Amino acid sequence: MKVILLQDVKGKGKKGQMIEVSDGYARNFMLPKKMAIEATADAINTMRMNDKATQERIAREKAEAMATAAKLREMTVIVKAKGGGAGRLFGAVTNQEIAAALAAQSGIKLDKRKLVLAENIKNVGTYTVTCKLGYEINAPLTVKIEEM
Repeated sequence: MKVILLQDVKGKGKKGQMIEVSDGYARNFMLPKKMAIEATADAINTMRMNDKATQERIAREKAEAMATAAKLREMTVIVKAKGGGAGRLFGAVTNQEIAAALAAQSGIKLDKRKLVLAENIKNVGTYTVTCKLGYEINAPLTVKIEEM
């Protein structure tokens, strides 16, 4: 019997796949537990439409990430932090402060977990921060730290 999986099934397949299983396994186990539905013409058509919509959504999100990456490459974000003189800061500049400054200065809202610092920023100067935008798209962001 052909079934379409509604969730991942270990040893059988991933959600959305159409697989061939024995009639008894499908009727007695998969269908009652709502792990799969029978592969009727209507269900197959719905599965294909969902796959197409998912592919379009992924393509759109990838394009948005590429556009954001292009903007971030050309941008310099200025972060003001308290300093003790001689170029040293009190504490360190965090991902959250950089994300807040980015949102305030350019309107691009990134989650703080998407910003990757190579080392802690404890001095005044210019640093490069890597922004992970998803779909294996990374963009460098120039951050200039100024003393208040």
